[in-house]
Amino acid sequence: MNEPTVDDRTLDEPTPTGLRCLVTGATGYIGGRLVPELLAAGYRVRCLARDPGRLRDQPWRAEVEAAAGDVTRPDTLDGALDGVDIAYYLVHSLGTGADFEDTDRRAARAFARAAASAGVTRIVYLSGLLPAGVPEAALSPHLRSRAEVGRLLRSTGVPTAELRAAVIIGSGSASFEMLRYLTERLPVMVTPRWVDTRIQPVAVRDVLAYLVGAAALPPEADRPFDIGGPDVLTYRLMMRRYARAADLPRRLIVPVPVLSPALSSLWVGLVTPVPGPLARPLVESLRHEVVCREHDIARWIPDPPAGLTGFDRAVELALHRIRDAQVTTRWSSASLPGAPSDPLPTDPDWAGGSLYQDLRERRVDAEPAAVWRVVEGIGGDNGWYSLPLAWSLRGTLDRLAGGVGLRRGRRDRHRLRVGDALDFWRVEEIEPGRLLRLRAEMRLPGLAWLELRVAPGRDGGTLYRQRALFHPHGLAGHAYWWSMAPFHGLVFGAMARNITDRARRPA
Repeated sequence: MNEPTVDDRTLDEPTPTGLRCLVTGATGYIGGRLVPELLAAGYRVRCLARDPGRLRDQPWRAEVEAAAGDVTRPDTLDGALDGVDIAYYLVHSLGTGADFEDTDRRAARAFARAAASAGVTRIVYLSGLLPAGVPEAALSPHLRSRAEVGRLLRSTGVPTAELRAAVIIGSGSASFEMLRYLTERLPVMVTPRWVDTRIQPVAVRDVLAYLVGAAALPPEADRPFDIGGPDVLTYRLMMRRYARAADLPRRLIVPVPVLSPALSSLWVGLVTPVPGPLARPLVESLRHEVVCREHDIARWIPDPPAGLTGFDRAVELALHRIRDAQVTTRWSSASLPGAPSDPLPTDPDWAGGSLYQDLRERRVDAEPAAVWRVVEGIGGDNGWYSLPLAWSLRGTLDRLAGGVGLRRGRRDRHRLRVGDALDFWRVEEIEPGRLLRLRAEMRLPGLAWLELRVAPGRDGGTLYRQRALFHPHGLAGHAYWWSMAPFHGLVFGAMARNITDRARRPA
């Protein structure tokens, strides 16, 4: 079925600016927070996503247009950029594999050409802060790629504001989660030398203010800009100040010279929710001092009257949002290895080949709403309602294999929405009160889903239906399913039983 590039709703209501912004990466950490800020500033917004369905549950979805497109596929960009004045480039291939630099290069080149062809008047790009005096060849691959993307976006003549930031402090950011979990879980730390590297962190609220303000920059503002907060700190000091803000005892930090970036990323991947493939480029970027060399952006976007947000205040705000379950986006929002073209377990005759399933049904003497509350609360601190040790072991094995493991938890302790990361699953579909479908993101020789359905029983009560599905890839996939089959009764049987038992309890 051919779906239109841009949805058939248009936003013709008058706005203070009358300008339309295209936001790439709207399903990600920064993009998902930028959209409501642009709307509040009076801009019309179009969001570009490979799968616009992942925007469905966003609170601002009814106020924006959605365009189906992929920056790595030039043929999908032309229609998405039609009528766009300002284009935000907030995508990158961080942690996706060894060839991420080439992917970023191709994507930036295609986007720049499409923007120039569509008559876009400005590109705004969020990049990484570069260390002073370090040749580009000596930079980490992550920072080297970020700098190259900025050059490519400027190469076609469209005025481009490249905002270069170091560590972004905000609830749900990958850098903040890494800092948070290292500090909270390790009262005594043997750490790499980069704990004494000077860094200029910036609060996510200030990053968003710069991004919104950049839409109104004049054409001559066609260059990189360093952005940072008022504090310059070492990572060691950041951990100690985080501990103080979180009311933790003082941390003992012992740096050692032997931990390479590769070993450091494995260490970070085991201790924090940030998986090794994502932790490594973050760690490599900390090898060099990253401090702002200029503050020229203030010429066009002045600092707020009370000044930029300091590190301690940024941490307090982030912790407050976490405690109040108000984390609107997380670093894991953008991680989705499955492509939109991947088969679904609902496909007729299942177009993808073999499909194994483990099916469990139970009738429960409880209202459907009571069962649904338990279903929607699955994962995170609530666990998976069966054999916690087995789930923990599976998560640990996944981390050792370079996967995401169980530590991503939940964005919100009560509510789920399409696209949410849920431990080592992703919410692929949710029909409130009826269906929750999760797609596995752990390392597997195949594709896997977990479906939880709730329906009214014929004679009252509720019918709970649970399916675990697996599409094997090759012989290894078939071997994996049959080697795990003896444990399905223990894991999935206990899950169905405990979910229905819990639903019978008073709310």
